[in-house]
Amino acid sequence: MGFLTYHQLAFIVGVLGNIISFLVFLAPVPTFYIIYKKKTAEGYQSIPYMVALSSSMMLLYYGLLKTNATLIISINSIGCAIEAIYLVLYLIYAPKRDKVFAVKWIVIFNLGGYSLIMLLTNFFTERSNRVTAMGWICAVYSVAVFASPLSIMRHVMRSKSVEHMPFLLSFFLTLCATMWFFYGLFVKDFYIALPNVLGFLLGIGQMTLYVIYKNANKNAEITEKLRKGNTELNQSSLEDANPCLADDKPEIKELTTIIAEKPVQSNKNNA
Repeated sequence: MGFLTYHQLAFIVGVLGNIISFLVFLAPVPTFYIIYKKKTAEGYQSIPYMVALSSSMMLLYYGLLKTNATLIISINSIGCAIEAIYLVLYLIYAPKRDKVFAVKWIVIFNLGGYSLIMLLTNFFTERSNRVTAMGWICAVYSVAVFASPLSIMRHVMRSKSVEHMPFLLSFFLTLCATMWFFYGLFVKDFYIALPNVLGFLLGIGQMTLYVIYKNANKNAEITEKLRKGNTELNQSSLEDANPCLADDKPEIKELTTIIAEKPVQSNKNNA
């Protein structure tokens, strides 16, 4: 194929996929810096990091079952380490109730679920079919992970705010899905390629929503400022039209207080 073979193209896009995936894994670093500075993880959720760790663990196992899957093994090994660090930091700073919840689901979901998958694929699946079985598990799981931003997209459309959907994260996730799609295509691994089609489409959808709603908050702020400005302008116009109004405000307030107190005093005299 021109100057480059499919194998060489797969290596290039695989390396790019590793680099971009690494940047995506580092995306939560500012969040954990805030947690470290505040010394509390209250208000933050552990579930996204459990899901990311589970995804990396399963893809790592899939890569180990395959042949010539060094690029899949490398990035998912790094991903497992990074997500494990995030969860340890979360457990250090989380409130007791959130900490108990996180530990319970790490044991059930990450350790229990992963152990069950390894047990099923090793003892109930023939060796020749293990890669296929694990490939389908990874593909279905990847589709579920890629579909998770649908709730965020719905929130953006309802609130008309992109505060919780950063553009750069959506951009890098889309780019990441593109690289891994072409990697899967070039090495003829459709368990990797096909789920990333959905990832690409949802990433484009997120960026489109960002472009549509990115100025919604600014327009609301401008409208609010104009409304406040008009109110202040109307008040100042009234004071300009009747200068005595501004000067007499304390006297009017004092007179109102005296009038309000008079009935009370008269009632006392009658008593």
